[in-house]
Amino acid sequence: MNKTGTISPLVLEIKGNSLDDGPGIRTVVFFKGCPLSCAWCHNPESKKSAAELSFDGNTCISCGACVKACQEMALSHDNPYYIDRKKCTMCLTCLRECPSGALSVVGREMSVEQIIGKILPDRPFFETSGGGVTLSGGEPALRMDFVSALLRELKKHGIRTLIETSGFFRLDDFMEKLYPFLDAIYFDIKIMDSAGHKRYCGVPNETILDNFRKIFSAAQGDNKRILPRTPLVPGITDTDENIRRIALFLKSLGADEAALLAYNPLWHDKCGKVGADDPYRNNREMTSFPDRDILERCRAILAGYGIRA
Repeated sequence: MNKTGTISPLVLEIKGNSLDDGPGIRTVVFFKGCPLSCAWCHNPESKKSAAELSFDGNTCISCGACVKACQEMALSHDNPYYIDRKKCTMCLTCLRECPSGALSVVGREMSVEQIIGKILPDRPFFETSGGGVTLSGGEPALRMDFVSALLRELKKHGIRTLIETSGFFRLDDFMEKLYPFLDAIYFDIKIMDSAGHKRYCGVPNETILDNFRKIFSAAQGDNKRILPRTPLVPGITDTDENIRRIALFLKSLGADEAALLAYNPLWHDKCGKVGADDPYRNNREMTSFPDRDILERCRAILAGYGIRA
């Protein structure tokens, strides 16, 4: 809880000099917590809203200092993910005793003022490159009051703003609290089949698609860019049927551009660090970088409907 009485989301990372999260050079604020639970989540450490203890087995020197320090006996190489999170109370005694940095906390509370203080030194890069600040996650819209206050401050400093969102939120709140202070919205459309969306992402997609329709319509008259994006997950989102259905949906709204995000399998390494199960760890397609022709095939399908990607 911050001084305004709003609930503060935890910050995963503030990353400067980004070229992959919007136009120009950007600073990206990654928030913790997401209402979806995508099976392929590239940031599995961002799913839960609460802080988590992370363990990096590649950094551990097996000195045993953390095991001795833990009064709950929650640490052991015999545990599947080293930390028994049912026993762990997040007292962080183990972290303080760890000499190698193998243990770390994922997520920290920061005030709007602290975040702005981290961002402002990057403003010259924004001004020379046409960049700005991107809010990502997790899901930034999970804590709209806090994010609204942050966006307002960014606009006071003349900084262009962009949000990367799953689209699963209450539309009225978004339009009131976030939309007026955004220059661009990158909106994920992952799976068109609602049952499939619930199976792989944890929630059905009717709210997401309805929100996109209404935000896209509003953005046309407000000079805001809304970019639909689809991550190309092997056998799940990159199928011809799914891409065609996305193309038809976008064409029905008059959209003429979209982004296809090439699949990155490096998320698997992150799962074990925060004790997250990885059902695809033995799946060759899901643990390999995709062929270039998959991206080109999906682009060709969109192009057939007049949508550039």
